[in-house]
Amino acid sequence: MKPWAEYTFVGFDTETTGKFPLVAEIVEVAGVKWRNGQVIDTFQSLVKPKEKMGDFVISIHHITNEMVVHAPVISDVLPQFEAFIKDSILIAHHAPFDMGFLALEYEKLKIPLPESKVICTCLLSQKTNPKSTNHRLATLVALFGVKVDQAHRALADSRACLEVGLKCMEAVGPQATLEDIYKAQGGGLDWNRHSMKDLLQNETTRNIVEAASKQLVLEITYQGGSNPGQPRNITPQGLVRNPIGDYVVGLCHRENREKRYYLNRILTAKILD
Repeated sequence: MKPWAEYTFVGFDTETTGKFPLVAEIVEVAGVKWRNGQVIDTFQSLVKPKEKMGDFVISIHHITNEMVVHAPVISDVLPQFEAFIKDSILIAHHAPFDMGFLALEYEKLKIPLPESKVICTCLLSQKTNPKSTNHRLATLVALFGVKVDQAHRALADSRACLEVGLKCMEAVGPQATLEDIYKAQGGGLDWNRHSMKDLLQNETTRNIVEAASKQLVLEITYQGGSNPGQPRNITPQGLVRNPIGDYVVGLCHRENREKRYYLNRILTAKILD
């Protein structure tokens, strides 16, 4: 197998209206393409969301409602992004976050999910830079002396992610194969793992997906917590597909606070609204 440096890589990033797919939307997507030791192309587009953004999320990425009012919608942007990343190995920081949002849009548009597994610079850095104080992108950018133009915007973060990823792969070894890179981070991240399709095959998880997407009240029985097996009502705030276990974040009506419920511990789920 050929060394990793002989592949084409795309560092990519999204900016969104919130933390969770099904509820929040993509408002920017970008990528930076690298081949043969140099950046050869870039992609960046704002995306018009269906709902207006609140002040808190605007304060994070500084994309205002006025900036996206005339932007293309995701159904126009995603096919362009798919063409840009074709035949490339993708790199993202906290990749499951971006993959969750993009996989959902791929499925809505009936576009096949990308086939190549994704490299996560956060996971890879944990193996290659174990002495780093943490593995946030800003920390790794400072560690490697990467120049960042505008943090928390998709194109700048894509470029930073690419540079950090290249440094981490160099640490694995210049002759390391792509499989060596995946192994170093604990396995390549599969797009299908972030699909919602398999959750729709089961009544319980199908109800959770519907409730999360529409913010409907759910009655669940949960195998865990302070009252295991007892019915409780929650209002889902979002659903996360995570390598260590899928979970729904919801407002617990009994305790009046937001809690995390792992899907493999939810015994039943019934929509009440």
